[in-house]
Amino acid sequence: MALQEQIEKAREAVPRSINFLQEVGVELRKVHWPSRKETTAATGVVIAITVAIALYLGFVDFVVSQVVHFVLGR
Repeated sequence: MALQEQIEKAREAVPRSINFLQEVGVELRKVHWPSRKETTAATGVVIAITVAIALYLGFVDFVVSQVVHFVLGR
């Protein structure tokens, strides 16, 4: 009996997989893809924020390093 159930599940897997992929295609057609201008603007914002955070962390690292060197007398 268990073997028969496994065979049925295997037979159902292919149509279910095909249905899933068709539904994925339908959903992808509904997606609003950003324009090149929107993508460029968003990328610029991400790069600017990344640079700002890197500079801030570099400054904090330098200050903490100087404080530690001063306290330890090296």
